[in-house]
Amino acid sequence: MSVRVLTGTDVRNITAELSVEFLQSLMEDVFALISSPESGTAYLPHRISIPMENHTALFMPARISTMGTAMKVVSVPSNSDDKRGLPASTLVLDKHTGAVKAIVNARSLTALRNAAGSLLSTTLIGPISPTRIVAFGAGEQVLAHLDLHFQAFPSVKSCTIVNRSINDRLSSITSQLADKHPSVNLSVLAYDAFNVTSESSARLRSYLSNADIIITATPSHLPLFPSSWVRSGTHVILIGSYTPQMKEVDTDLIMRAIPTSFHNDETNETHSPILLVDSISACLVEAGEIIEAGIKPSQVVEIGKFVLDKREHVRSNWRKFHPKSKGVANDFVGPITIFKSVGVGLQDVAIAYAVVDKAEEKERSNAKGTMGVVVLDFDA
Repeated sequence: MSVRVLTGTDVRNITAELSVEFLQSLMEDVFALISSPESGTAYLPHRISIPMENHTALFMPARISTMGTAMKVVSVPSNSDDKRGLPASTLVLDKHTGAVKAIVNARSLTALRNAAGSLLSTTLIGPISPTRIVAFGAGEQVLAHLDLHFQAFPSVKSCTIVNRSINDRLSSITSQLADKHPSVNLSVLAYDAFNVTSESSARLRSYLSNADIIITATPSHLPLFPSSWVRSGTHVILIGSYTPQMKEVDTDLIMRAIPTSFHNDETNETHSPILLVDSISACLVEAGEIIEAGIKPSQVVEIGKFVLDKREHVRSNWRKFHPKSKGVANDFVGPITIFKSVGVGLQDVAIAYAVVDKAEEKERSNAKGTMGVVVLDFDA
């Protein structure tokens, strides 16, 4: 039995060849499965947490019957000052033998599958032609989110990346994005929500008030900005929080995304706000912003429901059922759209198998020889 090992570099080289359309389609399938279990069989046990000397190890097994079975292992540093990122690997099983067929470096894969899901939300309910984006954070998540959004929306002309400090990580992702997307005007801002200065506050408020899309990918336990700085019609993507104690935005902003009306196509009324999530059951117990706001299941919509609705009306003008968000000029109290994601293990299965399948495909075509390191006699 052979085992393929794909390093971080291998993974980046492979995923660079996966189109934005493919990644969105992959996440569509996953989210549709979450929202309509009868359409396929999926297994998603609770993750296992084990404390270590300097980390908490998380074991997250999952299975999609039409794809396969995998388990991601992530180690979360106990020290918040540890800036080395999260060590992550995914074990991919062979459906015929039950043995491990691949070990995939998942550091960048987690960010990529999250970004693909977020981009899907923008495509479904966000602005049609966004021009300005503000992103919070300086890690892989922000890099992947901005890269995919820049690819999908050539209309984006400017982007501000906000971080607690101007550090090497921020400089690195800014440089990478500038090299790949020279048409986007990139700027950075040092802003610490725990130590706000009048100058940084004024600059951030100006950036946010003109943003079409806001992306937050931080481990913050304090709202990064007040609701009153966000213009109506803005699409907000919340990625950072995954525990009840974490929160990136205030309750006022969450409540502006609670649906209060439905679009009337005949009178062309403005699209109602919507609070979109990857998984209702997960977000109601893991997302600090959702928990603090006291959100009920009836007030949120799973993104998979939108995907299923899109497929149902694929032969019609689907947008007449779910038109894009329309902002109200200079209004900072009106409706917005939000996508909150805590991440779902089925996403890890889908993206890991996509990478392994691509590696095997490239190897069969002899395009670049062996992909990764293949241990031929692993059981020997």
